[in-house]
Amino acid sequence: MTGRLRAFGAFWWDFVVGDDPLIALSVVVALCVTALLVAAGISAWWVLPLVAVGALATSVWRAASRRP
Repeated sequence: MTGRLRAFGAFWWDFVVGDDPLIALSVVVALCVTALLVAAGISAWWVLPLVAVGALATSVWRAASRRP
């Protein structure tokens, strides 16, 4: 049973985090910021697309800078 539970957790970790934990972290932060803004009565539809574009650009830049 423990092996199956560990495999299930490893699957979800790999599915959510994948190769770049920075993207997963930025999505979590963006969701939190969006929730806080909405709770304050501010329209926050623009936060997630902005963070997604920024995280993608950062990830591509980091990957390109590692190449020789």
